Amino acid sequence: MKKEHKSSQESEESSLHQGEVFIHPMASVSKGAELGPGVSIGPFCTVGPQVVIGAGTRLISHVVLDGKVIVGQGNTFYPFSSAGLVPQDLKYHGEPSWVEIGDRNTIRESVTIHRGTEGGGMLTRLGDGNLLMAYVHV
Repeated sequence: MKKEHKSSQESEESSLHQGEVFIHPMASVSKGAELGPGVSIGPFCTVGPQVVIGAGTRLISHVVLDGKVIVGQGNTFYPFSSAGLVPQDLKYHGEPSWVEIGDRNTIRESVTIHRGTEGGGMLTRLGDGNLLMAYVHV
């Protein structure tokens, strides 16, 4: 009898229907990261130790979430997007800061969402239901 092999996409879809977390073998997820039910992390993604990802959020591939990042439910991150990295601000000197992303957002290719700076209260906040198109910088 021939053994049927499921593709990684079939395995991912199967596990997501059961509310399980799917982490591709080529992804890197730090021990301290918190992943909600149904989270899917695709190949070549990096998730840092201070990251919290809400239920049903998908990181398709090559996504970087690092630093203090809190992601809500039902978001989709497309390839080469990132959130939580050091701000691109010359006035930033390493102060604690973070990113909060709400629910049901679509973060398209190569979008960067950096942590907040003193001028913005040390917080970068993205609400619910947004579409950030390719190459947007927040």
